[in-house]
Amino acid sequence: MVADYYTASAEFYEMVAARHVRTSAGPLRTALAGVNAGTGPIVEIGAGTGSITEVIAAALPSAPIIAAEPSTPMRAMLTSRVFGKVDLRSRVTISAEPAQHIRLPDRVGAVVIFGVLGHLTKDERAALWRKLGDHVPPGAPIIVELMGTGSAKAIPPFRMLRERIGEQTYEWWMQVEPVEGNILRWETTWKVLHDGTVVRSTHDTYLWENLSIADLAEEAGMTGKLISGPGVPGAPEIGVLTIPQSGRGH
Repeated sequence: MVADYYTASAEFYEMVAARHVRTSAGPLRTALAGVNAGTGPIVEIGAGTGSITEVIAAALPSAPIIAAEPSTPMRAMLTSRVFGKVDLRSRVTISAEPAQHIRLPDRVGAVVIFGVLGHLTKDERAALWRKLGDHVPPGAPIIVELMGTGSAKAIPPFRMLRERIGEQTYEWWMQVEPVEGNILRWETTWKVLHDGTVVRSTHDTYLWENLSIADLAEEAGMTGKLISGPGVPGAPEIGVLTIPQSGRGH
């Protein structure tokens, strides 16, 4: 069974998504700039609530998109976003398949994988690279997002986000602890405050493998380059993997 990491915090995720777009949309547009929309659909693995789907659609206004999101509450928001916009509704196909079981069309124009790879085991990533190698043409971008922690080190609790909605304030806190090797334990807490008092909160913990673009390129047998680094603790790094024209590196 594939874990759903977002059920507890799905109601808050649009606040995260808005921040995510501010930090990631520019590098993503840069990575998509040379994509031939006629090659095949753009596949987004881990589409979340669809905020990055909108960035892809705007960057490639004629390309069909497959947006895959296994989390039911996140996919509900994705479906609402896509259905509510005529352009998205005509081009975006929504899939419930996780990265481990995703089905791909014969030929893919580009792949976007944000917030996913560190959740997968090495064997699961290896299977995904093999699958992508069968469907993504050499030179087409596989755009990946990494957690920008640098080395696998502890990060003390810090507030990542603070937003106000109506009479309540929402805060997103997180901390990171090394577990073993490159494995990190991320602990996240959402607090809802009214007049400075916490009226409710949710807490979640998950493991994430801290991987660099060089690590991913090596295990995938692809070339890789980093196109953006983190701006603040926890902000994403974004890189591009490509299959060499001669095929896989190994």
